[in-house]
Amino acid sequence: MESEATNKSRVVMVESGESWDFYISQATTQTRPIAVHFTASWCMPSVAMNPVFEDLASSHPDILFLTVDVDSVKIRLQIFGDLIPSHEAGNEHRVVSSGNFILMEAAAKMEVKAMPTFVLMKDSAQVDKIVGANPEEIRKRIDSFVQSIPANIAQSL
Repeated sequence: MESEATNKSRVVMVESGESWDFYISQATTQTRPIAVHFTASWCMPSVAMNPVFEDLASSHPDILFLTVDVDSVKIRLQIFGDLIPSHEAGNEHRVVSSGNFILMEAAAKMEVKAMPTFVLMKDSAQVDKIVGANPEEIRKRIDSFVQSIPANIAQSL
């Protein structure tokens, strides 16, 4: 029988703008690279990539693996959160959640337009993006990403 510790996921679910900021800031401070899986529960190719992403996280403990369910964020944006008025010209009556708006802004900045999208980051900057459910390509790109990390950084993680 496997222990609970061996079943624990190494992939962190990002559920708010605040948690996004926290993990990105922490990884940047630690000079730790990041792999992000932008997903949606309705997207079967995205869902099919979850075990692949989990496997990669187990194989590469030196990388922080994050998952963002874009629909979950949009739902919370509409229902929960501290709402603040938008001050953009012509949008005086529109409101956005201060925390989840940050997360949606990050996805927009990285030009996430399809699911699944995988973004590789170093020092809080995007260095690569893979769109689509191609397990072999994702493995190849993450392996290459790991090789690009200086040995002294990888050993300190």
